[in-house]
Amino acid sequence: MKVRVLRPALEDLAAGRRFYDRHANSVGSYFFDSLFSEIDSLVLYAGIHRVHFGFHRLLAKRFPFAVYYRLVAGEAVVFRVLDCRRNPNWIRKALEKTE
Repeated sequence: MKVRVLRPALEDLAAGRRFYDRHANSVGSYFFDSLFSEIDSLVLYAGIHRVHFGFHRLLAKRFPFAVYYRLVAGEAVVFRVLDCRRNPNWIRKALEKTE
């Protein structure tokens, strides 16, 4: 399966990287690499995750982030990568704006 990452998801990853870089040196790079590894796993595991707010939700293993994606025409399309510590209403609104 192919995986496509949309611009809002890339912007979420960049914001997360900046956040972790402010707290410790090179943690931002580790965050970025870790989340992209999770996204890469969608090549094999796309579609097995539970649906939340109309999107499949892949929970990251090492950071409190979730990858929200949909299956579209034979590929996994990553719409957002959001911090799970945010208010669920904020997450829902962020996903609604993405559609």
